[in-house]
Amino acid sequence: MQAASIPLIRLQALQQALAYCPEQDSLQDQVALAAGLIGAASCSLMLLGGKGEGESCMSIHAHHGPLPNAALQAAIRRGEGISGRVLERGSALLVPDIRESEFASFARRGTALGCSLVCAPIHVEGRIVGVINAANGKDSAAFDEAALCLLQLFASFLGRYLEIHHLRHLLGSRFAQLAMLQETAGEQPGTDRLAYHQPEQVARILARSFFREMYRAGFGSAQILSAASELIGQLNRDIQQDH
Repeated sequence: MQAASIPLIRLQALQQALAYCPEQDSLQDQVALAAGLIGAASCSLMLLGGKGEGESCMSIHAHHGPLPNAALQAAIRRGEGISGRVLERGSALLVPDIRESEFASFARRGTALGCSLVCAPIHVEGRIVGVINAANGKDSAAFDEAALCLLQLFASFLGRYLEIHHLRHLLGSRFAQLAMLQETAGEQPGTDRLAYHQPEQVARILARSFFREMYRAGFGSAQILSAASELIGQLNRDIQQDH
C-alpha cells in the first residue's frame, strides 16, 4: 500500500463506516459506503465468475451512482482495461485524469462523471477475487493518494466480508449442517462451535463427512477415490482458469 497522509476526519469516517456495517448489509450497501468514504460519484464492485464465463471474467455485482450501460454489461478478462490490469497485477491504481493517461482509450465516463478514478484489488484467502472501482463527479476534485489508500483499506474489509458470507452460505447447506452436527455431537453443552467456523476446518469436516457417507452408502475404495479425483480435477481446472 502506498504511503499517504490521510486527514484525521477521513480516517474517522473509515472507522465509522466499518463499525456501522451490520452483518445483513448487502454488497450494494458496502459499495455505497465505499463511495461515501472517498467522495466518489460512482463506485462499482466487480467479481470473478460472472456473465457465464466461469472464473475467467469479472462482471459488476453491485454499484452505486451512475454508470454507462457498456460498463454495466461488460465482462472483463485479466489484463483488459483498467480493472483487468488491476486484477492481473494485484496492485491498486490511481488515475488523476484518464484523458492524460495511458488508459485514455478506455474512457467511458458518461456526462455525470469526472475523469479521475481509483481501483483496488479484493483478496480472499490470498487470492484476488475482484476489484472495486470508483470515479469522481464531473465537477469534483481529482482523487489523490489518500483516496487510494482509503479504498485499499476498504477493499481489505470487503475481502473479509465476502469470505464470511461465503462461509455462511456454505454452512447453510443441509449437508454442511449435518456434517457439523455429527462433528460436534460429543461436545458438552455450551461448547463454542465458533471454533469450527474457519474455512480450512470446515473443509476438513466436510471431507470426513463425505467419506463417511460414501462408505456407509456402500461405495468401495475405487468409487471413493474416483470422487476424490473428480474434486482434484475441478480444482485443477479452476487453477488453470486463474492463470
